[in-house]
Amino acid sequence: MNGAETLVETLLGSGVDVCFANPGTSEMHFVAALDKYPDMRCVLCLFEGGATGAADGYYRMKENVAATLLHLGPGLANGVANLHNARKAKSGVVNIVGDHADYHLKYDSPLKGDLAGISNAISHWTRAAPDALSVAQDGAVAVQAARSNGGQISTLILPANTAWNNAEGPATYLAPKILHRPSNEEVVSAAKVLSQPDACLFLGHKALYGKLAQLAGRIAAKSGCEIVADFLVPRIERGQGAIHLTRMNYPIAENLGILKHIKHMVLCGSNRPVAFFAYPNMPSTPEPHDCHITELCAPDMDYAWTLQALADELGAAPKHKPKLIELDLPEIPTGAMSLEKVGEALAAILPENAIVVDESVTSSGPLVEATKSARNQDWMHVVGGAIGQGLPVAVGAAIACPGRKVVSLMGDGSAMYTLQSLWTMAREELDVVNIIFANRGYQILHLELANVGVLEAGRNAGRMFDVDNPTLDWVSLAKGHGVSAERVTDADEFVKALRKGLATKEPYLIEVVC
Repeated sequence: MNGAETLVETLLGSGVDVCFANPGTSEMHFVAALDKYPDMRCVLCLFEGGATGAADGYYRMKENVAATLLHLGPGLANGVANLHNARKAKSGVVNIVGDHADYHLKYDSPLKGDLAGISNAISHWTRAAPDALSVAQDGAVAVQAARSNGGQISTLILPANTAWNNAEGPATYLAPKILHRPSNEEVVSAAKVLSQPDACLFLGHKALYGKLAQLAGRIAAKSGCEIVADFLVPRIERGQGAIHLTRMNYPIAENLGILKHIKHMVLCGSNRPVAFFAYPNMPSTPEPHDCHITELCAPDMDYAWTLQALADELGAAPKHKPKLIELDLPEIPTGAMSLEKVGEALAAILPENAIVVDESVTSSGPLVEATKSARNQDWMHVVGGAIGQGLPVAVGAAIACPGRKVVSLMGDGSAMYTLQSLWTMAREELDVVNIIFANRGYQILHLELANVGVLEAGRNAGRMFDVDNPTLDWVSLAKGHGVSAERVTDADEFVKALRKGLATKEPYLIEVVC
């Protein structure tokens, strides 16, 4: 066996069986090794940001690590924006990044760069394999690092000669490191805080869906506290059967109003809420100045244990039923196009157990509001704020959950960042409906310009914000990537197109002119 073969066997033995890849010459021996192991699913992404974003989406839905295969420093650099999003989402990702043979580096060839420096800027763990005999063990440690602290970015740099030289065999699986927990005294204190008037339990990450969310609902039912979550979260269960909670919004001014009554905030699986940006004459954090914040359990700690410990301390038994959202579907909309009607159509038609990837940016508000009492669904958001995440994350989610319908809600400007993911959807025959909101610009920037006190965009600002002249033709762009598509201009057309997209098992794109 050579080093590359021992690495593939180690990955498979560690439960990593999907690789989102954009390889180059330095990775050819690793590619050859992948060819020998059909249990490893290799997914070609035509841009490295598509690969890293797909690995993020895969982890969020599968709760398991995927690998990426990237080409030297420039390839890793191309994937950094979506690794930033994955890092903020606490998604576990293992990057395998090929490098020149170690003896070739001294010649400063064209693709030589500060690969370790690029990796250290975004990864929690970085290591360059020193020789072929070390590759397998380094791979096992990379997977362990990606699964530790609730999900991390790990990057293994694989010099070409460590891949092609002889090695001994795969390394054994390494369990992730044990998560830290708050002390019993801290749990007791937090339980008392939650029982006080105007208290909230501020949740994040995996506490926002499934059994942990239901457990948090029991805590709220027993203590009387409010459950609050940020707006941009990695994954949240919504609709029928999900727990009632208060969602923050994007604008800091709105969040000041949402939290104005809160006197006590206990953080569990979440960091302290913060404004997306600093603005003149506005605070950086949205809670009242007299709100007491208890930092009980950070996102890299054992918040599953902590929630159970809180429930035990409060006596929140199964008989304390959480307040759940009841199904309340709107009528099918008709008539002129509006974002509110798009939201109503989604709420009325989307199937139970759908996965919604929301990067619709300024279009998002009416969609989120309209679907809050729809059928049960999982929603994912751009936690790190780096646009161009939605289409790749939809790829990863569809591969992680092949039996579930995936719907990607995209702003037209954001979608242009990683539209190559449409080609991957077509090649892999993924069950994804892509809805592009063609408002012909980066509308968020018009809002942000006003937020800093500039009420009217001039000619230069307009040319930097508006995506027109020429107008993007999303039907042609989709078909050029192998995805069937249509354009809709009113609610009736949208409803018909949405039903058609949901009925097919292949990728589909709907351009919504709004």
